[in-house]
Parts: sequence; structure tokens; C-alpha cells
Amino acid sequence: MTEVNKPSEAGSRPRVGSWTRFVTARPRLSLLLALVITALAVLAGSGVADRLGSGGWEDPAAESTYATKALEREFPDSQPNLLLLVNAGSGSVDTPAVAAEAKSLVARLSAEKGVIGVGSYWGTGSPSLRAEDGHEALIAARITGDEKAAADTLDRIAPHYRGTHGPVTVKVGGMVAVRHDMQTIIKEDLARAELIALPITLILLVMVFGSAIAALLPLGIGIVAILGTNAVLRGLTSFTDVSVFAMNLTTALGLGLAIDYALFIVRRFREELSTGADPLTAVATTLRTAGRTVLFSALTVAVSLAAMLVFPQYFLRSFAYAGMAVVLLAAAAALILLPAALVLLGHRVNSLDLRRLFPRGGQARPSGAEGTAWARAATLVMRRAPFFAIGTTVLLIVLGLPFLGVKFGTADDRQLPATAESHVVQQHIREGFPGNPGGGLEVLAEGAATEAQYTAYERRVAALPGVAGVTGPLVRGDSAYFTVQPKGEAVGDDAQRLVGDLRELKAPFDTKVTGTAAVLVDSKHAIGERLPWAAAFIAIVTLLLVFLLTGSVVIPVQAVLLNALSLTAMFGAVVWVFQDGHLSNLLGFTSPGSIETTLPVLMFCVAFGLSMDYGVFLLSRIKEEYDRTGDHERAVRLGLQRTGGLITAAAVILAVVMVAIGTSRVTNTKMLGLGIALAVLMDAMVVRSLLVPAIMRLTGRATWWAPGPLRRFHERFGLSEGERPVSREDAGSADDPEEREDATEADVPGETPSPAGSR
Repeated sequence: MTEVNKPSEAGSRPRVGSWTRFVTARPRLSLLLALVITALAVLAGSGVADRLGSGGWEDPAAESTYATKALEREFPDSQPNLLLLVNAGSGSVDTPAVAAEAKSLVARLSAEKGVIGVGSYWGTGSPSLRAEDGHEALIAARITGDEKAAADTLDRIAPHYRGTHGPVTVKVGGMVAVRHDMQTIIKEDLARAELIALPITLILLVMVFGSAIAALLPLGIGIVAILGTNAVLRGLTSFTDVSVFAMNLTTALGLGLAIDYALFIVRRFREELSTGADPLTAVATTLRTAGRTVLFSALTVAVSLAAMLVFPQYFLRSFAYAGMAVVLLAAAAALILLPAALVLLGHRVNSLDLRRLFPRGGQARPSGAEGTAWARAATLVMRRAPFFAIGTTVLLIVLGLPFLGVKFGTADDRQLPATAESHVVQQHIREGFPGNPGGGLEVLAEGAATEAQYTAYERRVAALPGVAGVTGPLVRGDSAYFTVQPKGEAVGDDAQRLVGDLRELKAPFDTKVTGTAAVLVDSKHAIGERLPWAAAFIAIVTLLLVFLLTGSVVIPVQAVLLNALSLTAMFGAVVWVFQDGHLSNLLGFTSPGSIETTLPVLMFCVAFGLSMDYGVFLLSRIKEEYDRTGDHERAVRLGLQRTGGLITAAAVILAVVMVAIGTSRVTNTKMLGLGIALAVLMDAMVVRSLLVPAIMRLTGRATWWAPGPLRRFHERFGLSEGERPVSREDAGSADDPEEREDATEADVPGETPSPAGSR
């Protein structure tokens, strides 16, 4: 009879694989090189935030993007990105003293380097530039250059215009100011989030491990991953645009996933030491088991994030760059640096047991106590499998129902806190100025045309339903543009329909439509067109990876469906809270009444990847136990017993990091952090603890089914966490001491232990 997982004889050591030899041959040298590389990464990644952009929501190939760039080139004064809100206090903007001071500001601004197209209410007399109460009016201009150059110009000139000037007070706004404020606030909030997350994470790790030494290891791996990714992002900015929002993902995933991976590896290493293995043997076993699962998990997360490369918006692509880099660096650090540190530490990994400082918590819990609780929970769920499967599914669907009322919009100044100067300026314009400032549609006309043709086209545009007014054309050479004011909201359904009507309207010249509503229409089209491809990519690659891990065709389908189901609460909460404005006062944000178009895609890819991360850890342990015992229900119970507490601890730690990110004053970042924190907790505490064991109990041994050709393919190319699959005859052996130990620890008290290998 073949013996499996036999303890090695005294003085013998199992063969250490080539990978283990590679990472542990010279551990001190490995750590020294890691220290040097990390120091270089700090230097290479310094100043990365200053090189990141704050836009990226537009499709670069869209009609609206082309028209915007053409207008910037041909009619730069038609695209102001700097607004000076001039307030006359209790007086009128038409008084001579106010008018004189305003004209002086206009003259000074016109002389500034990098500023063009300066205009004002006092120069044009346009009613749209004067507040209805007569106390405020606008000076508009355009700062030239890319985002970095425009931000530098704003930093240089804004202090000279902001504040009191004789009888008026000036506030600085406009899109360039909005983006600058957003970039500055995100940098400040990210530093604060790190200060919040790091100490809380360390405390939680100490609670999980007890040992301060063991707790510091995952934290160190996370810091290495974050610093390395900052260097990668710094390099990417040399040849592509990268969004500043991606830095939040770098911190969250770098800290969260690195801690997750290190948590599983350190936990498994300590388990192996507790069986009497020497440190090198313990590292070898850990890499062969938990290490292999970490690698697999990192691949599944990277696949989900890579799907965002399908989309043209650099906002989404930036998260793919940052996410894939940090995931792979976190896995590399956990699989290369951590084993070297564990070899050097050996049994000292359990040093500095801080639980002794607490009178009641000073003693470790009895061995297997935590696992027994999870085993009881798994047994209860499987006994009432239909109830838990149906009840949990209904609950998740109900929590996701608010998403049916989602309204998509564009990111604007309302992403910023209410006290931000650029937000204040835009809010004054929305509430106090006539018309629909910033909500107009612009029609670019290219090609030679007569005045009569322009006039006829203007009349046809004015006759369209939903048009409040038309101005123009402004003609320069063979190009012209019209400004069309839609009725109702700037990005409402009527405005979006008007975009389509304008694009379908025939004209004797080529026309391109841009403006806020047009950008939204094009963005929704780009996402909708590519979303099926991204979803198919995630699904197919995930199905393949989970099949290679488990050898089943049923489990991959279950994993994809249950992962998607676990995200319903997140999407429902996003609409209920951030679109509808519930809890806005408590959370400190201004609801724009819509969700930025790219955010659901981003949140799905990130949250799906993290859910698969935990799913892989659970499924790999269940597969290991099933290969060893051949008992399906026992394997599910043992898998949950061995990983339930660890997955929950990892989810809580990652949720803490995401909530810290969610304290941001920028609404999109707040939504990202709090939404993913909710998704992670729901996945770990509801889906992994209740729905997965219930569904696997209902599918029974059919869970492991695969057709013959695929089964043979898996036997040749598949991966598993255990030593190797065990024959069904060997699975029932009572001679294996590890099997006897598992039976003692895992079986719920009061039950008759099922023999290993029972069907």
C-alpha cells in the first residue's frame, strides 16, 4: 500500500525543489539585494505623483475627443479652462469701480505667459457671464499646455489673482483648477490613509499571529510591493498617461495583497515548524503548498485587472498598469524575500509574543479551537444546504437591486470637498448664473461653406427638440463652430438624445459634436462596446486557471458565478449611497446624482480579482484534502476549517486598508475604497463561509467531475497544493498518522468521525 505524507525519518530531509534552493541558498545575500533594490525603487519612484494625470475618462478615438482637440487648436478662446469668479460683495458688478478693477485683472491675465483667449463679462457684456443677482461675474481664459504644464502655470499665477483686489474678491476655478485641486487632495489623502492603515494593520497582524516578529513580515512585504510599484508607475509616465487615482490602488492592493500572501505563507510555515520540521524543510513544504497557491492567486487577480487594458480610457488602463505591477511584485516579494527571511529566522519567527501583555488574551487559544469552530459552522451549513444556498442568494440579489436604477454621468468638481475653491466657484456658477454654464454642446464644422449655408444649418439645429438656444457660428478659415444649449440637465437623457440628433443632422460640411453630454455618450459607447470582451477575457482565463488548480469543470463555473454574485452588495450600495445621496452628510461628500461611467468597470475588475484571491485559497485547500481523503463533505469541512479564520483575517485587514483609502475627500476615491471594502467582507464572511459550502454540498461528488480528455489533461499539466493526488484505495488507509491527527482535530465533537476515504 502506498504511503502518503509520511513524516520523514529522523535525520532525513525531503528533497528541496530547485525553486526552494534558489530562494534559500543564500538568504542573507537575497535580503541584502532586496534592500538595495528597494532603496533604488524609492529613488526611482520619488515624485511620481507630480507626473500623474487627473483626467483620462474620455475615449481618445471618440468624435467628441477629436472635436475638443480641434477646437482647442483652431478656437482656443472657445475652450476656457480657467475661470476667475469676481465678487463685488453687496455692490453690483456694473459699478464703475468694480468694472475698472475687473478690466485691470483682465489686462494682467492677458499678459501672463501660457495664458490665451482671455475674455470677461466687462469685455463682452454676455449675460451668461453675469450672475442673476448682479453681485458676481466671470473672467474666462485658457491655460495652454498639457496637464503638467497647465498645473505649473496655475501654481505660478493663481496666488496673484486669488483674494481681495480693491472693491472685489476673486476665487480661482475652471477645469484646470478642478484637476489641480483633485491631484493635490489625492496626494494628501493618500498619505493620511497610509498613516491610518499601517498601525491598525500591524495591530491586527499581531492579533492573528501573536508574535510581533511574524506580524512585521507581511507588513514589510507590503511596503516593498508599494515602493516597487511606484517606481514602475514612474517609468510608465515616460511614455504613456497614468491617472493619479491609480496611486490609491497601488497602496491598497500593495498593502492588502502582500499581507494576504505573506499571511498564508507565514501561517503555513509556522504550522510546519509545529510538526517538528526544521526551518529549511518547513520552507520547502510551505513553498510547495501555500507558495504555489499564492502564485496561482496572484495570476487570477492580475487577469481580472488586465481586462481593463481592453478599454481606451487611460483612467482604466492606469489601474491595469498599477494593479498588475503591484500584484506581481507582492507575489514575488512573498515568494522570494519572505522564504529567505523565514530560513534565517527559523523558530524565532514566533518571538515576542505580545499576547502575554494582556491578562485574558495572553494565552494562546488551544490548538485547533478556532478550526473546530469553523468545522462546526461548515457542518451546520452543509446540513441545511438548501436553506443557506437559497437564503444567501436572495439576500445578495436584494442588496444589489438599487443598481437597476443606476444613472451614468461624468466626473466634475463635485468630486471635490465642498470647501475646495474650484468646487465653490463651479457651485456658484451652477446656482447663480443663467442658462446652463458648462453644459453646452459644441458643433465643429469643417469644410468651406457660405454664410447662407451656416445660417440654414443654425436654423435646423434650433428646430431640434431639446434645444434651448444656438449661438454662432464663429468662423476662421474653413472651420467654424456653433454652441448649442440643451434644455434640462447638462448630461441628462434629453441632452444625450440631442447629441445623437445633432450627429444625424445632415449638413453641407463635416460636423463633429463635443461637450459634456457628448463626452458621456462616447464614453458609454466605448465601455459598452468593449465590456463583453473584457468580461469574456476574465471569465475564460479564470475558468482555465481554476480548472488547472482543481481538475474539475464544475468548480470553475461555480467560482465565476459565485464571485460575480458576491459583488451585488457593492454595486447596490454604490447607487444607494453615492448616486442617491444617502449617508452623504455622514460620509462627507456631494452627490452629483450619477455614477461616473468608468467606476463600475474598475470596481468590478478589482473586486472580482480579490474575490478570486480568497476563492483560490479556499478551493486549493479543499482540493488538497479531497485528494488526500477522497471524502467530498469532509474535504469541504476541512478546507473551511483550515482557511476560514485566515481568509476572514485577511479580508478584515484588506478592508481596513480600503476603508482608509475611503476616507479620501475625493468622491470617486471614497466610493472605490468603501465599495471594495464592502465587497471583500461580503465575499469572505458570506460567500466563502455560507454560499460556497452550501453549493458544494448540493453538487456533491459531481463537483469534481470532468470529462475524460480534460481529466487526463489536468493530470499532466494541472497544479495542486498537495504533494500529489492519492488513489482512492490509499485514501482509506488508517496507517497514516497525519490522517489520524486530522480526524481528531477536524471532526466536530459529538459526531462520529467518518473514516478517511468514506464516500
